[in-house]
Amino acid sequence: MKIVFLDQYTLGGADLSAIKALGDYTGYSSTRPEEIVERAAEAEVLIVNKVVIGEKEMDALPKLRLICVAATGVNNIDLEAAAQRGISVRNAVGYSTHTVAEATFGSALALLRQNCYYDRYVKSGAYSASGEWVNFDRPTHRLWGKNWGIIGMGNIGREVARIASAFGCNVAYTSTSGSVRDEGYTALSLSQLLAWADIVSVHCPLNDSTRGLIDTEQIAQMKPTALIINVARGGIVVEKAVAEALDSGKLAGAAFDVYPSEPMPADSPLLHTADSDKLLLSPHNAWSAVESIEGLVECIATNITNYKQGN
Repeated sequence: MKIVFLDQYTLGGADLSAIKALGDYTGYSSTRPEEIVERAAEAEVLIVNKVVIGEKEMDALPKLRLICVAATGVNNIDLEAAAQRGISVRNAVGYSTHTVAEATFGSALALLRQNCYYDRYVKSGAYSASGEWVNFDRPTHRLWGKNWGIIGMGNIGREVARIASAFGCNVAYTSTSGSVRDEGYTALSLSQLLAWADIVSVHCPLNDSTRGLIDTEQIAQMKPTALIINVARGGIVVEKAVAEALDSGKLAGAAFDVYPSEPMPADSPLLHTADSDKLLLSPHNAWSAVESIEGLVECIATNITNYKQGN
């Protein structure tokens, strides 16, 4: 069985021996769109993280039977085309739940406590020169008692809800899929959630119904003291709308780990806000703890093994 991994660099140099043992393995650090068909020509199993596999690529790969997505989101795969051609698509679920939830809280706490500003204040020597034992340049806030609103109550959303409750937050959520389940937390419409929440974190998939879900109109419904955190997918929260809201005082802070175009372009409005301390940015690595990557490799190996066994 021929296994081809088209963007192996996305696993950060992890030990892939569990995957390599399952077949005739070839890995490429990264693959441009025009290189996909040639590199995957003999593949029965194709592993991709962000490489886009659409109808055109599938038609050119007649031996392809399984696509393993080295991530949870599958928005880079044409699922309808795969189903029509009898190609299985399997993603990796649960490997980064705790890691992304932790990153979400790291962002919230850093923004509430103004960590970036005060770290720079001390390291610059200003604290040593001040002659004062405390500094109040920027007000800080506690997490306890805040209203935490969750958009998307999947595995990560549930873990965020659990941790937020432990921190003493009031938790509510909105479902982007329309599914109604007993989650143990208050379910609100999106508009209700945005008006109620002090912190909004986004954990839903990117699809036609969530693209541009949070734009200028939705941000206008939020408290000017609120924070928004997107660790889901770029494009769900409109970057320009957030940048404008931060600059105009309609939002107190924001954190992004994901972007519509990755890496983010140099002219992204997020890179040109007036007060950079209101904004935390990370390079799509909220998921990437060493332990999570090890779990991801295990998920991929399990998906291939199940395919080989007809499961």
